[in-house]
Amino acid sequence: MDKIMYEAQRQGRFSFYMTHFGEEALLGVVAALQPKDVIHGQYREAFGLLYRGFTVEECMDQCFANVADGGKGRQMPVHYTSSKHYFQSISSPLATQIPQAAGSAYALKMRIPTQYHANDSERNCSVCFFGEGAASEGDFHAGMNLAATLKCPVVFVCRNNGYAISTPASEQYNGDGIASRGVGYGMDTIRIDGNDMWAAYNATKTARKIAVEENKPVLIEAMTYRVGHHSTSDDSTKYRDRKEVERHQQFENPITRVCNYMMNQGFWTQAEDDQYKQEVRDHVMSSFKNSQKKKKPPVKELFTDVYDTLPPNLVQQEKELERLITTYPEYFDFLDEHEKS
Repeated sequence: MDKIMYEAQRQGRFSFYMTHFGEEALLGVVAALQPKDVIHGQYREAFGLLYRGFTVEECMDQCFANVADGGKGRQMPVHYTSSKHYFQSISSPLATQIPQAAGSAYALKMRIPTQYHANDSERNCSVCFFGEGAASEGDFHAGMNLAATLKCPVVFVCRNNGYAISTPASEQYNGDGIASRGVGYGMDTIRIDGNDMWAAYNATKTARKIAVEENKPVLIEAMTYRVGHHSTSDDSTKYRDRKEVERHQQFENPITRVCNYMMNQGFWTQAEDDQYKQEVRDHVMSSFKNSQKKKKPPVKELFTDVYDTLPPNLVQQEKELERLITTYPEYFDFLDEHEKS
């Protein structure tokens, strides 16, 4: 999906995209969760939604901002959300999800005890993904301190992929990564190989158990590498050696590692792998074509889902927008009559 969507963005099909290349092993984090554990993502967690049943076409719908998009076309591409899959809306401002995750975990903790069954599997936690660059934001410290002092059942997962856009980790901090900060806040903390799906799964399974049973936060620092550009607005060849990227792609590729393991264990063959890749590509292309054909949401959706009754200033703005569409139709010719309504 990433390859097709990246190429589509470069062709001008939509405005923006961010890939997961090199960080796919963190699927193991989501696999270790319960279905109702609340996920607060950053930018590279589409695998979490797909694992929980969000479809490829729904991802496409969001990127194309069409009428089937759950966000009604009001978010940037790759800013997915799904209440059905307990996946909170991704935000563009960096690190805002960290205190939000602490807050949602506190809410889960404060639920009336009778709502729980005797089995701890019925209890839930929050899980928060962020990069090491986000750990330089004030919201990181606010969220970590909130979770630690209020003993919130939240698992923080730091994807330390080596770069905060163009800033290497060596210029972001002078300490031993992000894990030491968890210790400083009094959290149980572990650093794992972020390219090993099994390590991600096992660490998260244990972290979730601690969070739910002991009502306390846990920090996981996953040491990985961002193989792709930060986004389609970035050219990483300007600040890192291409050979560095190729080395990680060849020797640390999470998908290759899982594939080789399965083949060595006799669970998978090269023929099955080739066939599966073709099937997935066909499915992604079919979803892409379907999403591209769908209409845009009506313009009136710009003013819904916030206020029960629109305040006067938004009523005025809505009327002004209607006037502009009527007065200057040549600038809105990309909208059909349904979308203008």
